[in-house]
Amino acid sequence: MLLWKRTGAIGAAIAAVMAVSSPIPAAASAGDVSFTSHGVTLHGTVVAPEGGGAAPGIVMVHGSGEHDRDDYRAEAEAFAKAGIATLIYDKRTAGYSLFERDYSVLADDALAAVQALRSRPGVDPARVGVWGLSEGGWVAPLAASKSEDVAFVVTIGANGVSPDRQQSWAFETYLRRGGVTGSMVDMVSSTNMRTLAGAGVFPEAGYDPVPVLEKVRQPVLGMWGELDRLTPPGEAVRIFRETLERTGNRQYTLKVFPQAQHALRPTTDGFDKLDGFAPGYLDLVGTWVNGLKDGPVRPSADPPPVQASQSAALAPLAWYETPWSQIAVWALALLAFAAYPVTALFRRRRGGTVPLAKPACWLASTGLLATVGFLVYYVVLTTGAAMAPGPVLLGRTLPWLALQLIAVGVVAAGVVTAVSWWRAKGGGGIRVGLLLAGAVLFIPWAVHWGLLVP
Repeated sequence: MLLWKRTGAIGAAIAAVMAVSSPIPAAASAGDVSFTSHGVTLHGTVVAPEGGGAAPGIVMVHGSGEHDRDDYRAEAEAFAKAGIATLIYDKRTAGYSLFERDYSVLADDALAAVQALRSRPGVDPARVGVWGLSEGGWVAPLAASKSEDVAFVVTIGANGVSPDRQQSWAFETYLRRGGVTGSMVDMVSSTNMRTLAGAGVFPEAGYDPVPVLEKVRQPVLGMWGELDRLTPPGEAVRIFRETLERTGNRQYTLKVFPQAQHALRPTTDGFDKLDGFAPGYLDLVGTWVNGLKDGPVRPSADPPPVQASQSAALAPLAWYETPWSQIAVWALALLAFAAYPVTALFRRRRGGTVPLAKPACWLASTGLLATVGFLVYYVVLTTGAAMAPGPVLLGRTLPWLALQLIAVGVVAAGVVTAVSWWRAKGGGGIRVGLLLAGAVLFIPWAVHWGLLVP
């Protein structure tokens, strides 16, 4: 998810680490490695310090999405120049996608990388830990909880809440920043997320990081950007501190970097990303990891940063909200709206004539536009557009405003059609009756998805 660039912050890291008593190499070397996890061979590179005795090691665990080793090479080179052997590797693609992933498998990948790094010449096997960014902030502690071979845990932008709760908060944060208010926010951040989780297409949606943190006995360095807009940072700092304290692991350092975003890049507002890294980030990792050999870490935690809003646990779906129920209602309404013009066209081709009442035509047209248009826009929003909503009018994106107006048109056309049908004593037969049944199904469905809600 993040492409790192080498910056002047690397020089700052080197200078700061010179305070450590061990010799600091002036250059770094790289060597390729391979290791196997769950039947998949993964490939990586060890960026290591030149000389200076047995060095501590870090395995870098990826954020969400597709990543290769070069995404974290700049940091790996900085850590190596600070005297830390760093393993970066290409993330697995087998068994990992938008709709499929298993944090336990990813944790085992990280543990296989730990073993590969521990076996390298020039690496102290007793001082090899894991570093995890974003999604890696769920995976790295899990790896540590599964093996005592992990000497420490470093996290960047880690979450204290589940993935569905985090994503809901991020959607709401980005939409409100774009000026969106009302039902669209609730649809994207709540109804949508609950439906995806209920359908099983949001992998690891309910993963709870707290029970895993409770099992971590290794020293923990947790770092967050003050202006993180993807992870609720204030909640994360508080949950990490309370959990580690409650379980008796008092070897922790929890640091918040001002004017930094999710991945500890400088930022003006948390939504943009400037060049370089947050001042002090590379420095802290180098001094903290190298300092572990001098004795236990004293507990230290910055105050949690202020969040504009708090995340909220998502309620389970009611029976009528289940994905199959919603799909069935949507499909039946769509078929009902489509049947009216399709049957008319079919009869005309056979040489007959079918009168098309204007209200019924309007109902069929607006119903088709609303049902098909919503599906298209829903897919667009769910696959990324919610993070960049575009032009907004009256607190609504232009497509959402159009869909809401069309939905109101469906209701109005339905009322007029029903009155005309009743006055004509059923004139239009089954075709109009079916069309009205579609309108009846459409209304609660549209309310549920926010189309008929302000």
